[in-house]
Amino acid sequence: MSNIHTTHRYARVLTIAGSDSGGGAGIQADLKTFAALGCYGMSAITALTAQNTVGVQDIHAVPAAFLKAQIQSVMDDIGADAIKIGMLHTPEVAQVVAWVLDRYQPAHVVFDPVMVATSGDRLIAEETMTVLVREVFPRASLITPNLDEAALLLGRPLSDAAGLQIAANDLLAMGARAVLLKGGHLPGLEVVDLLVQPARPPMRLASPRIGSANVHGTGCTLSSAIAAHLAMGHGLEHAVSLARGYILKAIQAGAHVQTGRGHGPLNHGFAPQASHLTAL
Repeated sequence: MSNIHTTHRYARVLTIAGSDSGGGAGIQADLKTFAALGCYGMSAITALTAQNTVGVQDIHAVPAAFLKAQIQSVMDDIGADAIKIGMLHTPEVAQVVAWVLDRYQPAHVVFDPVMVATSGDRLIAEETMTVLVREVFPRASLITPNLDEAALLLGRPLSDAAGLQIAANDLLAMGARAVLLKGGHLPGLEVVDLLVQPARPPMRLASPRIGSANVHGTGCTLSSAIAAHLAMGHGLEHAVSLARGYILKAIQAGAHVQTGRGHGPLNHGFAPQASHLTAL
């Protein structure tokens, strides 16, 4: 009797983002999230940082041509079921990513437009933001700005929950295909996020605020979790809901753990899942 083995494939997710040497955000948070959710993670690094829980001490940009080479190496051999995009710091890097999305046509692209530091400092120049909006927004399945980033994009402050839907709709009008506007920076005991898509009713996601100093990398982790769930075959609304559930539990599980002297990371590995396999 012959021994027949069925060949399988992992759910594959590529992150294009910066490296956080402290392990709490960026590429490191993305790969931890992919692994925790049972996906096979790959990376293309846009910038190297000397960083810890206290802050960022130095940044070394990766040349756009080398970023392109990293992505091509992964996509030409392994491929990706979903791509998560983080900080794109120059127009040249943004153009490379737009070229990649056109060339490989990935089914799912989640773009976390990292533009403002936790300190409130602006991280990218005006010309870079213009290229991101023009080149990356229409090619992404979903963008996931927080309120500071949305305010920068829209050129006006966002200070209350009542303005979330107007702001999200305005971001759709700028070319985004779907927007998850994160309201965590608003005051109050409840955190409200809003998912908007063209010709669909908005999806409001609310939860009690979790008291924790360890929230470094929440944006990276949420966008990565959404990409992972999309890679596993979930629809956008379900993927967002599942990812939000994961990050809330990761914040809760890491709330009383001390890592470093500043803002520590989430507990990404609080309940790791088995690898998600698809038969070929």
